[in-house]
Amino acid sequence: MPVDHYENFPVASVLLPRHLRPAVEALYAFARSADDIADEGDAPPIQRLAQLNDYRREINAIDRGETPKLPMFARLAAAIREHQLPTVLLRDLLDAFSQDVGKTRYADFAELRDYTRRSADPVGRLMLRLFRADTSQHVRWSDQICSSLQLINFWQDVAIDWAKGRVYLPAEDLARFGVDEAQIADGRIDANWRALMAFEVGRARTMMLDGAALALALPGRFGWELRLVVQGGLRICEAIESNDYDVFRRRPTLARTDWLRLIWRALRMKP
Repeated sequence: MPVDHYENFPVASVLLPRHLRPAVEALYAFARSADDIADEGDAPPIQRLAQLNDYRREINAIDRGETPKLPMFARLAAAIREHQLPTVLLRDLLDAFSQDVGKTRYADFAELRDYTRRSADPVGRLMLRLFRADTSQHVRWSDQICSSLQLINFWQDVAIDWAKGRVYLPAEDLARFGVDEAQIADGRIDANWRALMAFEVGRARTMMLDGAALALALPGRFGWELRLVVQGGLRICEAIESNDYDVFRRRPTLARTDWLRLIWRALRMKP
């Protein structure tokens, strides 16, 4: 299971109850396609923002009780109405995607965390709502897991994001560890870089472990799905570390052989 942008949705997983799969697939299609508008292709920024605004208009129509004509939004409207999903979470996602069009640097972790609050946390909150499990404690744990997954994705994709003109490593942290953007451009691994990445990976791991209790608190299939998500994120952290924090020459990913390890660790998770 890759830790990747909007692959956090357990789409069509055999662990998902059949009656929830259409809603999960509708949410995934919305998030994936909107993210691609912001991130893929060579359209100019003004066109990307206009397309994302079209998505907002469709959400507005759904809020007014209308049924959109486009199939993707019609399916989304059905999921929203059947499961009483809060559309503010979909607007948060669109706000984050729009921000990605123009914002390429982050001053400090607080600023980055505000981004993940909108780009990642809504995914978990929507899933909790589908399972009628969105208590305040569950939401807090979910936010920790989802933002951690987003951060882990950033750290495994430093080189990919640099090629797109983006740096998610907070400027404050770069300065603290004596790393500059020229070093990122060169893909240079030294003691400063390793210290920076060890700090960032450690912070993401701490957040993941803080939220991991959610996987044990939720019963049945959703709980098992989440256990694998948690263990997948932690395993990517290990992969970054085992690469000696070199995310430039080989992107840390999960291999097929990792699945047995993830399942074993998921079975052994304890409060």
